[in-house]
Amino acid sequence: MAMPDLAVLHTQHKPDKLRALGIMALNGMFDEMDGISVLRQAATGLLPGDLAIVSSFGADSAVLLHMVAQVDPSLPVYFLETGKHFPETLAYVETLKKTLGLINVTALVPDPKDLQRFDPRGDLWETDPDSCCHVRKTEPLDVVLDGFGGWVTGRKRYQTRERGVLPHFELTSDDRIKVNPLAYFGDADVNAYKIKHGLPEHPLFAKGYKSIGCGPCTTIVAEGEDPRAGRWRGLDKKECGIHFDFNGAIAKPMPVAGFTLFKDGAFIADPFRAWTEGDDPASVRYTHVPLPVFLANREAILANPHPLGLMVAPGDTVEDVEKDLGRFASVAIAFPAFTDGRGYSSARLLGERFGYKGELRAVGDVLADQIPLMRRCGINALVVKHEPTRKALELGSLASVDIFYQPVGTTEVPVGTRPFLRRALETA
Repeated sequence: MAMPDLAVLHTQHKPDKLRALGIMALNGMFDEMDGISVLRQAATGLLPGDLAIVSSFGADSAVLLHMVAQVDPSLPVYFLETGKHFPETLAYVETLKKTLGLINVTALVPDPKDLQRFDPRGDLWETDPDSCCHVRKTEPLDVVLDGFGGWVTGRKRYQTRERGVLPHFELTSDDRIKVNPLAYFGDADVNAYKIKHGLPEHPLFAKGYKSIGCGPCTTIVAEGEDPRAGRWRGLDKKECGIHFDFNGAIAKPMPVAGFTLFKDGAFIADPFRAWTEGDDPASVRYTHVPLPVFLANREAILANPHPLGLMVAPGDTVEDVEKDLGRFASVAIAFPAFTDGRGYSSARLLGERFGYKGELRAVGDVLADQIPLMRRCGINALVVKHEPTRKALELGSLASVDIFYQPVGTTEVPVGTRPFLRRALETA
């Protein structure tokens, strides 16, 4: 069988039919159970120096990591250290590193700022496991994978219905090549491989943990249950969100163009949504609650344990919520029209008079000409849907405001200031 043009597969920037056919050809080159050849082809032929290994160091991880050690023990292996793992898993990381001779294992940890913002009490998994996985797994991994053309997983077809058509090689929707050396391995194959090579077992496996993730979201699996039945038990959740499968069934990634929140110099996924009719004030989460709704349901919302935001519309009296501002992780200031400037006053009151230190975002008719003025008033996040404004933010080409007739704060000096007419400080 002729080899596909690997150089084309690796250097092509945008998925096309030829590249997809090349991936299909690769999938036809290997026997179903020849996982080590699949991995070797990926590491030395398809993506040399451009391949990352992602491992959970869970119940079956020793099989894939043993193959990694056979191909090249210096391949970069990334472990998502969420801060919620069993102590036994952390110990198992060290055991496998030593046993297999892996010399390039890196722990990826969530951004402390994200944890402080979205999970300050460490209990987000109880109420919003999808968001918990996003903050603790997806975001840290995305940062690292930006530097690689492909990555390797330990997923297998038998684990879930969605994985039932998993191939050895995928051309994913985020324009990378994903490699699944164990795609055709069954439970019996995994156990036979571990026995054949004398691989150390995860300490929790013998206790009934057949698929092991974070401690709070993993339970023992009963005899006859699906091996992943113990993950997120009782919830309509099957994946943590890091897998972007070719069939779109598992956590298809959102394109950057779909991100509307601009913060800290980049467009990012927005965890918050708008209040909708029928929302329960006592249990809603990651929602901007309109100020009048908050006032009408103050006790319930203050007792609500989930992260919330506040929506301030023109005409709202922000003084009414001064004492409760600390309850909100985000305050959204509505700018319904370019000509409506009341939001600027609300922003200044919140930041300068009331000392609000959280996220202060502008929503609504947010256009490029307004943004420098919004930032002067303390707004530090923007929800932008206007395409020319998006491009201006991405390129950093917004106009600046250097002349002030109405200064903000203590650092801006208004045009026409005549220092010699001011009274000296000592005589004031």
